[in-house]
Amino acid sequence: MNGRTSTPVADEAVAGGPADGVVAGGPEAGALAAVAGRYAERADADGVLAPEVVAAVAATGFARHFVPVRHGGAASGFGSLLEAVALVGEQCASTAWCAALAAGSARLGAYLPERGQAELWNDGPDTLVAAGLIPSGRAVRRAGGWWLTGEWTYTSGADFSDWVLLCAPVTPDGTGAADGGAAPRQAGFFALPRADYQVRRTWRSLGMRATASDTVVVTGAAVPDHRSVSRERIYRGEAAGSAARCHAVPLRVVSGLLFAAPALGAAAGAVDAWRARLSGESPGGERARLALARSAGEVDAARLLLRRAAEVGDRGPAAGADARSAAGSTGPDAVPDTALDTALETVLDTASDTALDVALDAALDAVRNPRDCALAVELLLTATDRLFRASGTRAQAPGDRVQRAWRDVSCVASHVALRFESAGLQYADHLLGVPGVPGVPGAPSGGGGA
Repeated sequence: MNGRTSTPVADEAVAGGPADGVVAGGPEAGALAAVAGRYAERADADGVLAPEVVAAVAATGFARHFVPVRHGGAASGFGSLLEAVALVGEQCASTAWCAALAAGSARLGAYLPERGQAELWNDGPDTLVAAGLIPSGRAVRRAGGWWLTGEWTYTSGADFSDWVLLCAPVTPDGTGAADGGAAPRQAGFFALPRADYQVRRTWRSLGMRATASDTVVVTGAAVPDHRSVSRERIYRGEAAGSAARCHAVPLRVVSGLLFAAPALGAAAGAVDAWRARLSGESPGGERARLALARSAGEVDAARLLLRRAAEVGDRGPAAGADARSAAGSTGPDAVPDTALDTALETVLDTASDTALDVALDAALDAVRNPRDCALAVELLLTATDRLFRASGTRAQAPGDRVQRAWRDVSCVASHVALRFESAGLQYADHLLGVPGVPGVPGAPSGGGGA
């Protein structure tokens, strides 16, 4: 464990943390939002979250939100996390980002073999996990495990993490998958405790300044088999020892949601700041009032899109649906033909129109959710940009809430997982039934960095 666990938080958060993760609009999310708001300007200026804020992220249940129940977690849903993260984001988008990814990164731990999960959460479900999603470094097979070296950029929350899960390509001599698969894997995730990696401060950004999206450095670490898992299992939602819906949903269906939620909060905060500004003056001219109305409407529309995406995640997948959606995929992220064939045969062998309809609906969800998340963030960017431009010279001052929200949302919108072009084309090609179209990878190409 790192030093952040020794920070007293009794007056900054809900002492001890909740048993059931974060609850939308509940005292846990409200407690973190209050702490984040007090330190927001400092975080933006310093480029790092205050220790009190980091401690509150864990103490208010975000880290344990997706942790399996048998390890003391909540195995909770995406809808409640969306609302809780957005509430925090109204006060500080960087804190909201770290809270969302503390939950999302810990969720990846549920795919490790059971022994690896036990080690990961040996100190409790509030362990802070950071994840490097961009395949980097090098994993070489050795007796009983792997030898991992390399650097992983844009690993959000790395500076105050207790563990990391890092994605690395497997060298040709790394034969076989540690999780029991028959075919050699092309990439895997490897869990390392804090003593096995260093963090180099490299994150200097226009927005989302305090997300600690720094570089994880591994000079050489032995990773036993039970602390590794093939990337494909995570992409397909094949958790180890858990039947919880939050662990069964493929990563591509929900990854954009975790990245978009902080932007929703930031944009809602900008609307609130603009409303307060107009309320404190004369009602303002027509242009100012129309900016409020239109931007508020765009934030509402984005929230509806993201809520639907969260509902899809909470519904859970149909068997084989994600494999069907990856038909025609090529490259290292593609689902093997054998897996696709097996999934399709499973559906067709049921001779049930209902089963087929469910699978087809899930395939649509798999391409619609990324589209909805990307479209929602476009709406949020438009809303904050309008308010920033309407603010005039006053928005250029340090500490201006509208300016900070505009920078934060602009930063989030640049994330590769939220670009509408790729998500929109994949969705359109699905509707048109275009054959042989390369599928979108099961996880974003971008890492945790904002």
